[in-house]
Amino acid sequence: MKNHLSIINYHSLNCNGRLVDLNSPKIMGILNLTPDSFSDGGKFNNEKSALQQAEKILKDGGEMIDIGPQSTRPNAEFLSSDEEIRRIGNVINEIKKEFPEALVSLDTFYAETVKFGFNEGIDLVNDISGGQFDEKMFDMVAETKLPYILMHVNPSYETMHDKVNFDDITLNVNQYFAKKTNELLQKGIKDIILDPGFGFGKSVEDQMKMINETQFLGFGKYPVLIGISRKSFIYKPLGKSPLDINEETQKLHLQILKQGAKILRVHDVLEAKKTLMEWESGRV
Repeated sequence: MKNHLSIINYHSLNCNGRLVDLNSPKIMGILNLTPDSFSDGGKFNNEKSALQQAEKILKDGGEMIDIGPQSTRPNAEFLSSDEEIRRIGNVINEIKKEFPEALVSLDTFYAETVKFGFNEGIDLVNDISGGQFDEKMFDMVAETKLPYILMHVNPSYETMHDKVNFDDITLNVNQYFAKKTNELLQKGIKDIILDPGFGFGKSVEDQMKMINETQFLGFGKYPVLIGISRKSFIYKPLGKSPLDINEETQKLHLQILKQGAKILRVHDVLEAKKTLMEWESGRV
């Protein structure tokens, strides 16, 4: 029995013909195939270590694995789609073969990388650009019929981390979501997940406001994904490192679960799973 603060919206996704019920929130584990990601760069950028990490994500309670061939931290190296595909190699195929129960999400803003990933067996598209960095993205997602994670971000790769002074962050993000979901629906894309874009061009204050107002994001029309794992708006004000804020992060995860968030995108799957189980038990 959930406590009276909990908000329940019923959502499901069609992932390659497999119906995924989001009535119970899911943990999405991050698998970076990059040498330069901000907290785990170079750890999993070969096939063997990537498979081991995928196994750990699933063992620790993750149901989704988000594969990222390109770092999008500030000042990261900009890669072409060809380079992303080269980095991915056989990883998607091997994960689907070894762990058929896993839902594999591909983190890319390129239509060509999505096409490659779809042929390898991905289940979701996670696009930080909202279709703004590659004009072919929405058409490609429509072609694949895969669920699409729509993130709020500034309109270009060059400006994605530029701080913006928003009048009302929740209102601004919702206006963006309304416009973009309309575009997606016109293309026939119905399985949409909303990501408010923590860590991309927003002040600490605005990001804390989004956490406090998670229940209002998207007006409950679509499932919401929250990715606050190891983000600087948490660790910098505390004077800590990205690897030293687990307790604070789990408190925030609990807060957003109470407000109806459906997917937590995280590095520390085991800790997030404990938080999810605590929330589901109704003890908090």
